[in-house]
Amino acid sequence: MAKKISILVVDDSAFLRLLINDLLSKEEDLEVVGTATDGREAVKQTLALKPDIVLLDMNMGDYDGMFAVEQIMEKLPTPILILSSVGNTNLHQIFDALELGAVDYINKPVKGGSKLREITTELVAAVKRVAKARPRTTPVNRDGLNELHHTFDDSPNYDVIVIGASTGGPTAVEKVLLSLPANLNVPLVIGQHMPPNFILSFAARLDHMSPLRIVVGRPGMEPKPGMVIIAPGDGNMILEKRDQQVLVGFSDRDYPEYNHPSINALMYSVAEIYGPKALGVLLTGMGKDGVKGLKMIRNKGGKTIAQDEESSVIYGMPKLAYETGAAEVVMHVKEIGGYLVNCL
Repeated sequence: MAKKISILVVDDSAFLRLLINDLLSKEEDLEVVGTATDGREAVKQTLALKPDIVLLDMNMGDYDGMFAVEQIMEKLPTPILILSSVGNTNLHQIFDALELGAVDYINKPVKGGSKLREITTELVAAVKRVAKARPRTTPVNRDGLNELHHTFDDSPNYDVIVIGASTGGPTAVEKVLLSLPANLNVPLVIGQHMPPNFILSFAARLDHMSPLRIVVGRPGMEPKPGMVIIAPGDGNMILEKRDQQVLVGFSDRDYPEYNHPSINALMYSVAEIYGPKALGVLLTGMGKDGVKGLKMIRNKGGKTIAQDEESSVIYGMPKLAYETGAAEVVMHVKEIGGYLVNCL
């Protein structure tokens, strides 16, 4: 019999600790091995029990979830899944936790702890996914922010960059974007698996941090040099050509790998419009989304890149991209931004 995934549940509500234990224990391959009531106890229990995953609340008094993430990643790097209602009101705290090394997040239902039963399927899937993650032991270094202007040729070798990412993607995307020059001479479009409300906050956060203009895609928006367009989470964003002008559109098609946003949908459209003038990048994440899209870009003559195993939180999508020949180049995430500039 396969080893069960061991889970440490951290929450200051006794009712929720019992409820989460009950929900997860119904799965044959999951086992709650301990609980904690605050961040300090979470660190102590993690060191003692060495669980496969820590399921962590954020708001817990003096020693909160941020304390736990920071200390756990320093003392015994362990995959952390945030389960907290804080994401309903303060997404910056969630993104800060991800920067420190947490892998993923789920919002608690807004009203009532018992409503947690309604997201049992999502919770179980996330626990199993995050347990496979490689915890990142060093936080994002914003000293790498590139505010300089690069000297580009008058005519770039490529006309667009498209990036796809899933679990672990927010910090990987951030690292790539912050390494790009302030005068980037092509548009960049991104498909990041993330709930709609998170994507809005994610774009606003990146726009504040980067000299590039970073926005969420809307129908009819025109991609322009130095502009970063992130696909919203309530549809499958594509690029389409109308009267020789490239504009943002949305596809009604369902994609078996992932929907809202579909990385494949975005990459297919980029491949069709830009052909050999497209640069495609597939970052960390589980599953297959983006692999076929990246392969299409390469088949059309574009340049394709996948994040390497060492720097990926989950080496799923980029691994498959490499194994199937969709990715021409594989590299550490910290090198991708510089490589893209050199390609241009």
